[in-house]
Amino acid sequence: MKTALFLSPHLDDVVFSCGGLAACLADAGWRTVLATAFTRSVVPATGFALACQLDKGLPPEVDYMALRRAEDLAAAEHLGFDEVLWLDLPEAPHRGYGSAPELFAALREDDAIVEPLAACFTHLVEKCAPDLVLAPQGLGGHVDHRQVIAAVLRAAPLPRTAFYRDTPYAIRAPDAPPDPGIPRSDQIAVPIAASLDRKIAAAQAYASQVGFQFNGPANAAASLRAFAVAEGRGRPAERFAGMALPAYLTHGIAA
Repeated sequence: MKTALFLSPHLDDVVFSCGGLAACLADAGWRTVLATAFTRSVVPATGFALACQLDKGLPPEVDYMALRRAEDLAAAEHLGFDEVLWLDLPEAPHRGYGSAPELFAALREDDAIVEPLAACFTHLVEKCAPDLVLAPQGLGGHVDHRQVIAAVLRAAPLPRTAFYRDTPYAIRAPDAPPDPGIPRSDQIAVPIAASLDRKIAAAQAYASQVGFQFNGPANAAASLRAFAVAEGRGRPAERFAGMALPAYLTHGIAA
């Protein structure tokens, strides 16, 4: 049995970005593992971290990450993931980033998360022995996504790594370039018509996020469906940088 290891910065990124591929691989008999980096509960939240929680309609006493981890399990079930792992590292608002603009600006000099993150990824690769690793391209420039890429480049064997287009950032700016650190390559399309409905159902399981990211579950469905069709130039697809994808997955859709 082949194994695919999906690396997600936050509790939703993989599902929004490449949930279709995850379901296709599960259908093809692969063992699929979803590992999310920044999932640590910090209760009570304060400052900008608390603001991020309140702007989603959640009261301050709620364990925001516990809620999101439960959503992650529900989403993973739709896509047939065999294992769901949470790396218990703190999100950017708990590492000193104090505003929304700071999340998309320069990395803080005191943000030392890449070393423990790379160590976690190294352990995961050793434990799972994946045939394929999926990581973000860094579209949108979120600091957490960029730190994941930096850690992947230190830890994961690149010949077995493909990079997914971070969504919904890719919907908002479809021509945005990948992070300059990842290997340059063509964007390869993988057809997901058979799994698109499950991807949408999984995305809608993140109830705390779809309002903020997509303006509600119905709009999430419409946006993800339209974007998939655009990515496949008329046929639902997801696109990836890197040459590690099995050839049979890309059959029938031009790069």
